[in-house]
Amino acid sequence: MPAKKLIESALPLREINEASAKEKSIRHEHPSTLHLWWSRKPLATTRAVLWSSLIDDPSEHPEKFPTPDSQDKERNKLFDIIKKFVQWENFYDPEILNEARKELGGNLPEFLDPFSGGGSIPLEAQRLGLTVHAHDLNPVAVLINKSMLEIPPRFADCPAVNPDSQKNLFGKSFGSGTQGLSDDVNFYGQRLKSLAFDKIGSLYPQIMTPDGQANIIAWIWARTVKCPNPACNCEMPLVNSFVLSSKAGHEAFIEPEIKDGEIFYHVKQGRVKDESPKIGKAKFKCISCGSIASNDYLHDEFTNHRDGRKLLAVVAEGRNGRIYLSPTQEHEQLANVPEPENCPDSNLPEHALGFRVHLYGFSKHKDLFTNRQLTMLTTFSNLLDDIQDEVKRDALNANMNDDNIALKDGGRGAHAYSEAVRVYLAFVIDKLLTRNAMFSSWDRGYEKIAMMFGRQAIPMVWDFAECNVFSDSTGSFDGSLEWVTENISRFPANIESEAKQFDAVKDCNLRNLIISTDPPYYDNIGYADLSDYFYIWLRKNLRKVYPDLFAVMTTPKNEELIATPYRHDNKDEAKNFFESGMLEACKKIYLYASDDYPVTIYYAYKQKDSDSPSSAWETMLSAIINAGFVITGTWPMRTELVSALKKKTSSLASSIVLVCRKRPENAHSISRREFMRELHKELESALKTLQASSIAPVDMTQSAIGPGMAVYSRYSSVLESDGKAITIREALQIINDERDKILHPDNINLDAESKFCIELYTMKGFDTISYGEADTLSRAKNVTVDSLVKKGVLFASGGKVHLTDREKLPSNADLNITWALTQKLTHAMSTGGNEECANIIKNLGSAERAKDLAYRLYNIAEHRKWNQESYAYNALVSSWPEIVKKAAKLNEKSPFVQKEINFQEGEQVNE
Repeated sequence: MPAKKLIESALPLREINEASAKEKSIRHEHPSTLHLWWSRKPLATTRAVLWSSLIDDPSEHPEKFPTPDSQDKERNKLFDIIKKFVQWENFYDPEILNEARKELGGNLPEFLDPFSGGGSIPLEAQRLGLTVHAHDLNPVAVLINKSMLEIPPRFADCPAVNPDSQKNLFGKSFGSGTQGLSDDVNFYGQRLKSLAFDKIGSLYPQIMTPDGQANIIAWIWARTVKCPNPACNCEMPLVNSFVLSSKAGHEAFIEPEIKDGEIFYHVKQGRVKDESPKIGKAKFKCISCGSIASNDYLHDEFTNHRDGRKLLAVVAEGRNGRIYLSPTQEHEQLANVPEPENCPDSNLPEHALGFRVHLYGFSKHKDLFTNRQLTMLTTFSNLLDDIQDEVKRDALNANMNDDNIALKDGGRGAHAYSEAVRVYLAFVIDKLLTRNAMFSSWDRGYEKIAMMFGRQAIPMVWDFAECNVFSDSTGSFDGSLEWVTENISRFPANIESEAKQFDAVKDCNLRNLIISTDPPYYDNIGYADLSDYFYIWLRKNLRKVYPDLFAVMTTPKNEELIATPYRHDNKDEAKNFFESGMLEACKKIYLYASDDYPVTIYYAYKQKDSDSPSSAWETMLSAIINAGFVITGTWPMRTELVSALKKKTSSLASSIVLVCRKRPENAHSISRREFMRELHKELESALKTLQASSIAPVDMTQSAIGPGMAVYSRYSSVLESDGKAITIREALQIINDERDKILHPDNINLDAESKFCIELYTMKGFDTISYGEADTLSRAKNVTVDSLVKKGVLFASGGKVHLTDREKLPSNADLNITWALTQKLTHAMSTGGNEECANIIKNLGSAERAKDLAYRLYNIAEHRKWNQESYAYNALVSSWPEIVKKAAKLNEKSPFVQKEINFQEGEQVNE
């Protein structure tokens, strides 16, 4: 039997999750800033998961740790290592990394991530000393992984070749690792900027301000349409807000002036009540005559290209912060340049998830940019050939080998080095794309240009900010170059690895591997459609370097493993495509996986309102189990950034890490009775270990599913007495019930929604919890946050969730949910007494479940010293016999109903 690993026993989840959540706000020197990718996993999470997958659990070595206490002690020692290396401030500390590597020993198998995406998992595998294979179907993802895993080891410990560095090299240390490569990318990046400025600098002039001549940071533009009122016919601005800065003490706004049917814009200082022309979704009011431009009218104007744009303001750099200036005709005319030749001409997807712009006539990727932006981007791109020639010449002068072998073929000489520098400069251009488009807005609070991809979509933006790439502010070339170069110097570059374009449903012919992966999220993210935005420019800039990777016009779509209805005949076809593809991918992972180490798979899917509870969760479990795996652990990890673009928007916040082992091919079936016996025994033991590891209550529910599914999935099937196999959904319910019997005996026979509410009440009362924690808890209970909000028992807003205050429960709350009924009755008791309570239960038959729950909630409130809460539940329980009497009279029922309650009149809760 292979040794049980630490991740199959216990983890310091709280510290891992805290470090992962903190890391999401880290910017400088974090690999996520090298190139945009969607839903990257935090390095803290991936490092902890990988390391704990390779370390034996102390219980596997009774000769060293013969007692449970000695095993716990050793486990805590291993936890201490994890707690240290997940902290961002320790991330590149060589002593801490060496301590972690030392525990791993040697002769580890190679590593594979078949869905490598943004590269967090393979990067940390390489940092831990594993030879890495990073596969992905998407060329942009493959290139990101090449830039982190393949290129740095080839040129590790090489001095910079640029003339400035070479002059100062003699007798001096040039640094180690990839510092030389980083220095060269910085040097030749500045050369690229200088050559570009010579060509197009006139499009980005300085402006006169009260502080003197200053660099422009941004031009603020509004899209416009003709007013639908023929008597007015002015060029009406489609503006979300006329406020330029809401920063305290530095407020500024735009004041429109209407003269003879024409609108002029003047910048003013100070605060003002914002009277936005926007009055609804894609609906605007004319500021001249008050007429309404409807969504349909806007569609018609834009798709027939009758829209325009108007300069509203100019933002410049000042000695004491931003300077806001009124627009001038000169600066409006500066942007009026022709479309450049040879800019990418690919089509935008018409029906892709999160794409709204095609509804307004934007049909090609180049339509997302102003002509000045296209001119800037093509100028930088066209100069890469000249820069690459300079790099190669300087590398030869620095005595780098002239083998003329290309980067794609494993070259390490001057030619390959010049291509490597070109790759990173192409990334700098791609970073410009995130803020240099007609869909980047002006952030009035932070006074900077916001990133275009505030979420995983390209939504319609009405007023936008155009950046000056030659400034020193957000969105500039210098800023983009800095993000890239500081990343290069931090890559491990410690072991040869490969990144390869490969379809996960096909056999890559690798075997005996350690595997950890983060598969696509059903239909949450359209990776291919989104990444085309970058691919078209990478193809222009790097097709000579990687001709096979950029052979086609856009990224592969038909093979992409997501459930996208518009690529199939209907939603069911899309679902079948995803499920069959995921099963096939899991079967391939089974082929590749080593018998000695568990496979770890991340699952992060946000249920939609229309989904049945946990349907995608069951899909993933089914694929893994049907592929031949036993699931031995389920760990909730805070892997996703919680942000809300709108006040009531909650985003994906956590992942479940599924720990899997190969199931023996000769696994047999067992009966339900045998399953229940094994489940109780193993779950009880596992829960004690989890509790000893200080697992938080919100994580305990999900973590307990792991050992439960281990019992279910180790057999070929679990059979009812009639021979019917118990489904995964049924098994999850059984596991949850058994867990509740062990941890919360009073939960038996309660509905899933009430179980969720009780657990949340026990943790927080009616106080708020993060959406991510609520999401984790709800998944384990086989319900969804959205469904609980719909049913009225939960309130969610701005990434926060809390139980609905009992006085705010909606009148149509589902009283089949015991929690909802109990809270309704508790509130009715305080406002209308027995009569009002009787009116609630008169048509419900026996409502004893509410009385029983009130008992339990009273005990929780007493334990927590929530005096008002305990008083409220005590009042309900104490009055229960009278309530039942009154309900019986209202229904004109027999007085013997009271005997069915089995409750002594006047009984009180002991206080």
